[in-house]
Amino acid sequence: MQAHRLIMSITALLVLAGCSSQRTQEPLARKPAEVKAQIVRLLPAKTVDRQGWARDIYAAFAAQDIAPTTQNICAVLAVTEQESTFQVDPRVPGLGKIAREEIDRRASKAHIPELLVSGALRVSSPNGKTYSDRLNAARSERELSAIFDDFIGMVPMGKTLFAGFNPVHTGGPMQVSIDFAEQQAKGYPYPVEGSIRREVFTRRGGMYFGIAHLLGYPVSYKQPLYRFADFNAGWYASRNAAFQNAVSRASGIPLALDGDLVRYDSIMPGSTELAVRTLGKQLGMRNPTIRDQLEEGNTLAFEDSELYQRVFALAEQAEGRALPRAVLPGIVLQSPKITRKLTTAWFAKRVDERYQRCMAR
Repeated sequence: MQAHRLIMSITALLVLAGCSSQRTQEPLARKPAEVKAQIVRLLPAKTVDRQGWARDIYAAFAAQDIAPTTQNICAVLAVTEQESTFQVDPRVPGLGKIAREEIDRRASKAHIPELLVSGALRVSSPNGKTYSDRLNAARSERELSAIFDDFIGMVPMGKTLFAGFNPVHTGGPMQVSIDFAEQQAKGYPYPVEGSIRREVFTRRGGMYFGIAHLLGYPVSYKQPLYRFADFNAGWYASRNAAFQNAVSRASGIPLALDGDLVRYDSIMPGSTELAVRTLGKQLGMRNPTIRDQLEEGNTLAFEDSELYQRVFALAEQAEGRALPRAVLPGIVLQSPKITRKLTTAWFAKRVDERYQRCMAR
C-alpha cells in the first residue's frame, strides 16, 4: 500500500494549502522551544504528559524534515485524538475474545483439531502464565502482539498457525500499520529496542511512523480531508478514487471507488485496469502501456502521466463539466475491533472536524 517518496518543488499555493505538501522548510524557521510550546497549547485539555507528547511529536517532525506548521501539527493531533485519544497503548474492548477467534480461524484453515489448539494454549509462556490466560487478560494490541510473538516462537503449533507473522497489524497512538513502519525504518532516529514492531507500540515510535504515514509524501490536495482519508485507505487513495470515477464516467462501467488501480500481487488485471483497457483506442494506448502507467498510482508522478490526463479529458468531454481530482474512497472498514459499520469517509470527516477545532484554538 505504500509509496516511494518523491522530492518535489513546492509553490506558495501549496504552502497556503497547509496539508498539501509537508516536505519543505517554512519561510521563517521557528525555534524548537517555540514549536513545542505550541504543541503543548494545542493538545486536548485532558492529555496527560503534555511536555512528553510535544517532545516526541517535534522530534518526529525534525527527524523527517517535515515543517511543523500549525496545519501540520493540527493534522497530527487530530488523527491521534481520533485513533487513541492520546493513549500510547489504547485499550481494545473484548481483545482476548478477538484473539482466540483469530487462532480458531487459522487453525480451522490449517485443518488442526480444536482439541490440539486448546492443548497448545495451555502451555506455560515465558512469564509463567499459560497462553490461554494471557490471551484472556490481554487489553491492548501491544500486549496481544507480545503474546503472539511468544506463541509463534515457542509453541509447537505456533508457526503452523501463524506462519511466522504476527496478526496484529496496527499499533501505537496513531494506529499506524506495522508493515509500513518496517518499510520506513531507515532513518529512524532512536535505538531500536527489540524490533520496529515493538517501537510502533511506544509513543516515540508510534508518533514517528504515524507522522511519516500522514505527512511523509507530497500531494496536490487542496483540502486536508483527503490526506486524512489516505491515512486510513493508503497513500493517494483519494486521488486514485477520483481517477476511478473518471474511468467509470468515460467507459460507462461501474467501479468501486476504493483507490486500488492495479492488483500488485498478480499479473492479472483488476476491475479498474479492465475498464481502462476498454478505452484503449480512444486513449491511443496499448494494454502494456496502460498497466505500466497505472502502476505509478502510488506516486505523485501519476498525475503527470498521459493516461491520467487523457482519461480525465475523455471523462470531462463526456460529462460536459470538470470532474474532481480527489474523492473520498468508498471503503467499508473491516476489523474484528469494529462493531458497527464505519467507512473511510466517516473516518476522514471525523478527523477533519477535530482538525478544524484544533485550527480554531
